[in-house]
Amino acid sequence: MARHHFSLGASMALLGICGTALAGAQDSATGLAAGSTLQLHNRLVFEQLDYRHGSSFRATDGQRGRTQAQESGYGLMLNYQSGYTRGPIGMGVDAHAYAGLNLGTDAGGARATPRYVARDGQEIARSFGRAGAALKLRVSSTELKIGEMRTRNPIFNSSDTRLLPETNRGWLLTSTDIPALALQAGRFSAWADRNSRKNGGDLLANYSGANAESFSFAGGTWTTPVKNWSVSSYLGRYEDHWNTWYLGSLHKRDLAPGQSLAFSFNLYRNRSTGAARAGEVDNTTFSLMTSYGIGVHKVGVGYQKVDGSTPFDYVNRGSIWLDNAMQLSDFNGPREASWQLRYDVDLGAMLAPGLSAGVAYTRGSGIDHSRMNSVYASYLGYAGTGGRHWERDLLLRYAVAQGAAKGLVLQLRHGVHRVNRTQGESNIDQIRVQAEMPVQLF
Repeated sequence: MARHHFSLGASMALLGICGTALAGAQDSATGLAAGSTLQLHNRLVFEQLDYRHGSSFRATDGQRGRTQAQESGYGLMLNYQSGYTRGPIGMGVDAHAYAGLNLGTDAGGARATPRYVARDGQEIARSFGRAGAALKLRVSSTELKIGEMRTRNPIFNSSDTRLLPETNRGWLLTSTDIPALALQAGRFSAWADRNSRKNGGDLLANYSGANAESFSFAGGTWTTPVKNWSVSSYLGRYEDHWNTWYLGSLHKRDLAPGQSLAFSFNLYRNRSTGAARAGEVDNTTFSLMTSYGIGVHKVGVGYQKVDGSTPFDYVNRGSIWLDNAMQLSDFNGPREASWQLRYDVDLGAMLAPGLSAGVAYTRGSGIDHSRMNSVYASYLGYAGTGGRHWERDLLLRYAVAQGAAKGLVLQLRHGVHRVNRTQGESNIDQIRVQAEMPVQLF
């Protein structure tokens, strides 16, 4: 397969071309200071993972399958966005500083690989953090960012589901100059995980454990003329590992007053390329979710299928937009087929404004680890055929919409995951309590 390189020079040329198309956001630039914003985002998390149901996982000082792991932390995320200088080419800077405080997590009671707080050797950090910045250039409504940043797209997405967010180092080009099209292209060569103490780590694939020097991508989303229907497609390359193609679609259709039908479709195609350092990869995975809403209630049914002898693999913790990628498992094993049933309800009118709840049940089967290549087999340590598992997730969420506590979000999650021996992941009971409060400083 041909190898395609997204160069910084090409991106600068595209920046100029797109900027001459039509008037855009740069026309209303007000200057670096006038357009600046600074937000402090506070996050408090407590999580308990119970491994006492025959799991192969364990807490640091415990016996396998007989322990609990607990973590608690307080995260502070300071995010600064400047405005843009006036003129045909606007310049600015985005910067962030993240800090995590340990609120009682100890080395003996955490996982061997902590999920929230940083580890330094055998010691759990009392505090940790990192900071970064990105230069940004804008022509019309086309922007180029270079530096440390977060990304959002289905093949290279920065996760923000733990105490602190992921960040990546590289360049990102985005454009909304063409009506109904939101385009992206980028190349990234370094990564910081959610509990990292510093930036600049090697890029990492989740299921092969393989590192690479770069991940490059291009694609975008088309808002079609049909009401509430969008289509997305992206191409990416994990250097000397695999190429990725993604196709996705979202559509919502109003049936009657207070009733709607929604569809979500996601398809990924991974094929090995270059030196194929993750071994041979030939994987096609898709998911389809159909949801029916009536009043404050919504019921959904989802199906997901993996076609390939390796798991569906991805880079960055959040680069999986499959509908059956759940709280405790991605349901992405080799040959796996899974289905999901979920129910969500807005309890605002019945109990309290801003209160909502949801429950989801997902079951996967047909997992076959017997044909994995040596890279995946060695990293995962799974073997055999006939793998199956299920997961049940409960969510209670309360969001304050007005008053002194506006923006405060409280969440309670409870998850249960059960597996057979072939499936290979862990039997877990999970409880997670999370509170978030953004404060706009200016």
